[in-house]
Amino acid sequence: MCKIVSERFIACIEKLRERNEIKSIRQFALNVDYHPQNLNDIIKGNRDVTVDLIRNAAETYRFNPQYIFTGLGSMFLDEDVMQQSAAQKSHVSLEKIVYVPTAAHAGYTDQFNDPVFMEDLVSFSLPDYKFQHGTYRCFDIVGDSMEPSLYAGDKVVCSAVDSNNFYSSVRNNLVYVIVMDGGLVVKRVKNRIREAAVLELLSDNNYYQPYEVPANEIKEIWHVEVKISPYLPSPNNIRHAFHEEMDDMKKIIDQQSRSILVLNQTVEKLLKQNRAIY
Repeated sequence: MCKIVSERFIACIEKLRERNEIKSIRQFALNVDYHPQNLNDIIKGNRDVTVDLIRNAAETYRFNPQYIFTGLGSMFLDEDVMQQSAAQKSHVSLEKIVYVPTAAHAGYTDQFNDPVFMEDLVSFSLPDYKFQHGTYRCFDIVGDSMEPSLYAGDKVVCSAVDSNNFYSSVRNNLVYVIVMDGGLVVKRVKNRIREAAVLELLSDNNYYQPYEVPANEIKEIWHVEVKISPYLPSPNNIRHAFHEEMDDMKKIIDQQSRSILVLNQTVEKLLKQNRAIY
């Protein structure tokens, strides 16, 4: 590649240094995935700039390839265009997790494929890398059926389960959001699709009985990945509640023991009376 192209490329680097966008040649080289020593050779005139290096510089630092190759136009790509692109990328990243609040649960079951409905829902992002790729939903927890794992007011962030492969994608004893015609529920699941074409839904709260849902009535399944909770109980409160519960149980056991003792004494007394009669 001709010397003048390398000179224009170097001029762009110097402009970055003037703007304080880079602190050193080494920093620039590392950011464009190029060996610092080779870049020093280009600056000294001992090596020509490569097409790959120009492309990386254009993607990372907005170098204008037209200027570098022909000398026409500005050194850097149009700032307005780049800002618009950055805003679009930011908007996309914020849409990775769509929040479905309690008020929207009923509508979601019928309109989850409606782009207009989905666009009206709030979207947000989380810093964990795994949430930067894939499709995610956030649902509110309602009721006490999943206590003590999940409490009313908690939110769960969920990843999509392949709708074409429920029978092998749903794993036993994990927690899922099941979307059906009648609404959506958050339950621990036992996968019985292979043998019975149903999912068995279990609550962590033993007060609620398990029940089955036919696989053909299920519209979506979301695997619960993260819980967001507004409530963080104090360890002291937890210990205090535990001790209170243990004290109550001890009292009940003591009362039952006394009742059994009285009952045994009564039985022995009756037996003695019967022996005396006969």
